[in-house]
Amino acid sequence: MSDLLDDPENPVPDLSEPLRRAIGERYLTYALSTIMHRALPDARDGLKPVHRRILYAMSRLRLGATGGFLKSAKIAGDTMGDFHPHGDAAIYDAMARLAQDFAVRYPLVDGQGNFGNIDGDNPAASRYTEARMTVFAEAMLQGLAENAVDFRPNYDGRLEEPSVLPAQFPNLLANGSSGIAVGMATNIPPHNIDELIGACLHLIKTPDARDDTLLNHVPGPDFPTGGVIVEPPEEIARAYRTGRGAFRLRAHWQTEDLGRGQWQIVVTEIPYQVQKSKLIEKIAELIQTKKIPILADVRDESADDIRLILEPRSKNVDPDVLMNMMFRNSDLELRFSLNMNVLIDGVTPRVCSLKEVLRAFLDFRREVLQRRSRHRMAKIDNRLEVLAGLITAFVNLDRVIDIIRYDDDPKSALMYEDWSRPHQETITRAADESSYRSPLAGVDMAALRLIVDEEAQATGILTESDDGTRTVPQSFEGRENGLSDVQAEAILNMRLRSLRRLEEEALIAERDALMEERVGLEDLLEDEGLQWDRVAEQLKEVRKTFGKSHEIGARRTRFAEATQVEEVPLEAMIEREPITVVCSKLGWIRAMSGHIDLNRELKYKDGDEGRFVFHAETTDKILIFATNGRFYTLQAASLPGGRGMGEPLRLMVDLPNDAGIVALFIHRPGGKLVVASANGNGFVVPEDDVVAQTRSGKQVLNVKDTAASVARRVTGDHVAVCSQNGRFLVFPLSELPEMGRGKGVRLQKYNLARGRQGALELDGGLADLTTFEWAKGLSWEMGGGKTRHEPDMTEWLGKRASVGKRPPYGFPKDYRFD
Repeated sequence: MSDLLDDPENPVPDLSEPLRRAIGERYLTYALSTIMHRALPDARDGLKPVHRRILYAMSRLRLGATGGFLKSAKIAGDTMGDFHPHGDAAIYDAMARLAQDFAVRYPLVDGQGNFGNIDGDNPAASRYTEARMTVFAEAMLQGLAENAVDFRPNYDGRLEEPSVLPAQFPNLLANGSSGIAVGMATNIPPHNIDELIGACLHLIKTPDARDDTLLNHVPGPDFPTGGVIVEPPEEIARAYRTGRGAFRLRAHWQTEDLGRGQWQIVVTEIPYQVQKSKLIEKIAELIQTKKIPILADVRDESADDIRLILEPRSKNVDPDVLMNMMFRNSDLELRFSLNMNVLIDGVTPRVCSLKEVLRAFLDFRREVLQRRSRHRMAKIDNRLEVLAGLITAFVNLDRVIDIIRYDDDPKSALMYEDWSRPHQETITRAADESSYRSPLAGVDMAALRLIVDEEAQATGILTESDDGTRTVPQSFEGRENGLSDVQAEAILNMRLRSLRRLEEEALIAERDALMEERVGLEDLLEDEGLQWDRVAEQLKEVRKTFGKSHEIGARRTRFAEATQVEEVPLEAMIEREPITVVCSKLGWIRAMSGHIDLNRELKYKDGDEGRFVFHAETTDKILIFATNGRFYTLQAASLPGGRGMGEPLRLMVDLPNDAGIVALFIHRPGGKLVVASANGNGFVVPEDDVVAQTRSGKQVLNVKDTAASVARRVTGDHVAVCSQNGRFLVFPLSELPEMGRGKGVRLQKYNLARGRQGALELDGGLADLTTFEWAKGLSWEMGGGKTRHEPDMTEWLGKRASVGKRPPYGFPKDYRFD
């Protein structure tokens, strides 16, 4: 082997190539295969290769709409073995989708068994289900046996498959399509056949019609699951004009009166391609997380139709406001994108407008009409050829019987015989075989030569024999009054019962009718106007069959305007009820019904204890101030019930694990707060400015090397602060700035000691602060239920950022005001 490689006379060819070119060529081949043979539909029949092959395999199995069902495994197996060499699971999934009336507007497969449902359940295994074609699939295949489309070899060359189906209706738009190719994708919504054919007829009548005028016939998609399109008309027109856009699709709902002022919302139609089970799970999650506090419950009462029940938390809730919140937070509303990227003539991918897609379909229908007309003319020519021979046989019946009865080669004799009347008048009928005179007597058979019919060859039309082969009729050279091989074969195959006078008259009548039909076909093929008239007639017949009168022909998707509902505060729709908010030291929060005694002993988890307990109402907002300087907001109505230990506060807001809770209290609109950090910096902030709209909260106090430690509501005109080492200071509130966010200013100065270890605050930083009215003095709790009041605070009055003095007599040893 090594000798062969080293042989200088037989060098090994260099098969290397640049990596860029090798990868580029192979990836381009893969991309083209994906685009043309897998992902993008053909604009003519609206099908991808796998769907086309499934329908063709079902037609070969004679699974008509009125016939019996066949196991899906057999259909998928035949499709895979004969036309689609891919996995049978992929073929079965594609076939199952064609049978789902919630996925396809006009199902092409009639399934028997479990083919999945709108909840998202998968179809049963192919060995358990059966299928056949629907009338819509038969309309897609009509004309396939009449040379209406081109055929190509299958993957192994054993059989032939159609490159496209004749498609009597614009299936691309009627059933829609979606797919992802390499570098491009397509997403086309389904439409109504009656409306599409109306647009096609208008386009035939007015070829230069604009896309906007076509919208008078096709106002928008028609989804199999119904729903309500709330996209503005101008946006719909732009989408159809450019081939790209989106449609806002909402569920259809109505209010159901339950009596005594109670009501519930019933959803009867959900958006296209939304799985009902996952939709209910999402709504249940919204209820559990209290993202929509005015929604109390969701139930699925669906049977054969859709019936979802949305139960409001209170009868005071506005149904429109509730549904607008549902539309924003769930799949009860979605945007269905439009990207009409299709294969024009099965070859060129292009994003088309509505007019271009309909024009491609109409041009294809005209081509199908021409091909079927030529095929019909070939059949007529073949039949006329046969009829001419049969009529000749009836006129000279005695001579034909003699030839068939006595001649050794009756076919050649029939072809060679001179059937002109003068010649036939000279021939008498043979009484027996000895008196029979053969037309081939004395003829050198080897010298006879067959020639084709020049007239038939000039038209390019072939006749079709009984075995399916197509040939040009042939006759013997120099025998103008003879018969062709086709005519002779037809005479020999004629039954004896046909030898009646009435049969001759029927043949002549048939010949005259066929000749008249042929003239009509010739006129049709020569006149473009007649062709478009015929296409329009065919479309009208389809419209009559599959239009509004059909059981699934009526439009399902409605149109409406997305009205702007005035935003109503949630508290206005929540029933006002008293609650007691309880939050433990470890951050477990709950809301107990009613205003309980605040001194009542409550249960907590092992190792935990109470920290915040206060009365509130379900319409209140709860503010949480954390050591990271951020404020978080919770709706009181969304707090967990008080039967258990509650839920961790960190699950309701994005509170970091290293951050603790400084304060928790009810939001009072219009109020002001004093916030301060442990190092003694702080400021006044409007309470309305700290309300957070998201889980992540709102940063108010900037803390870098310290932590937030105090947040108090402003209740007076002076501030009292106390350090951790017992330094007490009072100064006017006016000395603090009012800010929305920042570090603040120094509230109190703390003595420092400097040593080798750096600076050390001898006073330990801020312990607590409060505000009070100077004229009324300051009060604080001493413990044991006692309260001390100091009416004159002049002794501790000083400038902001000063050190302060020893606290008043009886001030708590923890240096806190409560």
